[in-house]
Amino acid sequence: MTGGVGQRRLAAILAADVVGFSALMAADESTTIARLRTLRTETIDPAMITHGGRIFKTTGDGLLAEFPSAVDALRCALAIQTKQRDTPDTLPLRIGLHTGDVVIDGDDLLGDGINIAARLEPLAEPHGIALSARVREDATGKITLGYEDLGEPPLKNLTQKIRVYRVLFNAPDRTPLPLPAKPSLVVLPFQNMSGDPEQDYFADGLVEDITTALSRIRWLFVIARNSAFTYKGRAVDIRQVGRDLGVRYVLEGSIRKAGQRVRITGQLIEAATGHHLWADRFDGDLADIFELQDRVAESVVGAIEPSLKRAEISRATAKPTDNLDAYDLYLRALRHSEAQTRFGLDTAVSLLRQALTIDPAFMRAKGLLTYVYLMRRDQGWGSPDDRDAALELAREALASTTDDPEALGPAGWALAYAGGDYPGAYAALERALHLHPNYALGLSYLGFAHVMGNDPMSAADYFERALRLSPVDPDHGNRLGGLGATYLMTGRNEEAVRLLQRATQEMPNVKWIQRHLIHALTRLGRQDEARATAARLLALEPEHRVGPPPASFNPAFNEERRQALLAAGIPE
Repeated sequence: MTGGVGQRRLAAILAADVVGFSALMAADESTTIARLRTLRTETIDPAMITHGGRIFKTTGDGLLAEFPSAVDALRCALAIQTKQRDTPDTLPLRIGLHTGDVVIDGDDLLGDGINIAARLEPLAEPHGIALSARVREDATGKITLGYEDLGEPPLKNLTQKIRVYRVLFNAPDRTPLPLPAKPSLVVLPFQNMSGDPEQDYFADGLVEDITTALSRIRWLFVIARNSAFTYKGRAVDIRQVGRDLGVRYVLEGSIRKAGQRVRITGQLIEAATGHHLWADRFDGDLADIFELQDRVAESVVGAIEPSLKRAEISRATAKPTDNLDAYDLYLRALRHSEAQTRFGLDTAVSLLRQALTIDPAFMRAKGLLTYVYLMRRDQGWGSPDDRDAALELAREALASTTDDPEALGPAGWALAYAGGDYPGAYAALERALHLHPNYALGLSYLGFAHVMGNDPMSAADYFERALRLSPVDPDHGNRLGGLGATYLMTGRNEEAVRLLQRATQEMPNVKWIQRHLIHALTRLGRQDEARATAARLLALEPEHRVGPPPASFNPAFNEERRQALLAAGIPE
């Protein structure tokens, strides 16, 4: 498949790389090298031969290969990753695919086609495939697959825009969700038309506030923000959104911010027909941003149910703070906290402290700061004072006369997680859900609080409700893991393994899910799989230890889990 030096031609390129190879080598060099050799000889090389591929470069833990067509490259990638997914204790491999021009340099290849494939590979999930729109188009009609549209993410050192897709293995059932009995709605991310990527946080915060305002109207079923934001930056089919989320109406819009002026546009669409029920434009000064948000929420509600009383709308659109500077800092902190990185959480703490200096009564900022303190503590990144600081903020939120669910939710979780006060936690979280019936994160908080309080039956109900309210949430894996924990606590071991394995696939870096999976596998006598899971956990965090049992749960359950972790190879 080689040619003269300097010649150009079109080729399909496959780029593959082992995830976390350096950590695996540091944990057990000889075993990792043996596993890599087995991966090449038993999986990759046979697939290359079958599908006409040629490996032209290796990089220790990675490789580049060319194929005569995109279809051959995709079939080879599918063969590799399907076997990987079915083989226990295999190295986590990511694959990127692109078709483009290459330049021949002896047996080597150079050019943009290779650079783009290499940049797509990190966007794949472990045991997954990321591919360019060009590969997908070439495979249409020849290979039937489900895809997740990632939009046009920035690719390192590349200026051109490439539309990227992930292959969906075990694609979820696309049967439309049944419509709830109540009018159902999703607010999609608004487009930022300001020409300044830094203003994304402002557009996202506006959508969050409109979603929250609508969610407080008890006769509406409103999809949670996290599920809605999986569509951010993607070209969407409104009808498909309606089917995916099980909603009758979709609200979409845009925001243009210039200086101290802002223009908000919105339109309400009936998902099944694509029929536009309402559209409007709102212009105003940033000093009046909350009034603009009220007007958007009021108009949407009026389009769905004209007879709704204005008093109900007024109650539903309560403002979180009257100080725009504090609110601006809160929105920036919210964006950083969602990254779940050490830098992101530390930055969020700094921004929220500034917001509370400006407006000490800003309860939503106190709620978010409570959550961030607990996340830092959970990851081992924070200050020894984070627990006490979180509890102090939680008590301030609970003592306040401002009934803001976004403050009460984290406060209730802090009482359970950091304070061991389960009755107080339940009361705070139930109060938050009374005020905000579509608060998916609040349902998750309540589920975990009941797990810690050794009430798995109640916890399971809350997790199931959260999963339905936010069916495509980035936090979906945590909720699946929580439900799996309740099954484990009630002896439904096969179902627990199934859910915990799904949760681990969705969130492979979340350690508590893997610990529960080890426990569940050990109960079923699947010790080899338990040890393989423990090895992956130690590769992720070599210093991981069994540690003392949590003060919550059931003492017998705690001891059983401890013994399972030790038997699987987690050090004391």
